[in-house]
Amino acid sequence: MTQDENKPIFELRQYVIFEGQLDRWVEWMDTVLIPFQQSIGMVVIGSWYSRETNQYIWIRRYESEEDRKRLYKAAYEHEFWLNEALPIVGEMLDRETGRTITDMHPSALSILR
Repeated sequence: MTQDENKPIFELRQYVIFEGQLDRWVEWMDTVLIPFQQSIGMVVIGSWYSRETNQYIWIRRYESEEDRKRLYKAAYEHEFWLNEALPIVGEMLDRETGRTITDMHPSALSILR
């Protein structure tokens, strides 16, 4: 067992949104995708967007690596994701430039735990 194995894990996702799609993306995330993910147990800590860089950034929290794997399976193998969400993502998100860090662990002084 590693030192971090039973500690919460945070995941930072940073996306570039296609020109002209940022407002649509933010609304869709707020009204459709984040509520869907929350309904299966994902915890979204926060989400932000930048008009200057046409980016959307969000952070999710998991109780453990096992929890993250379980929730990924529940979300990304779900019929809604495969049949409805994935095509919409392809219309707005530049998947080639996205960045995800999936193993962020809070330091001792972090207020997010």
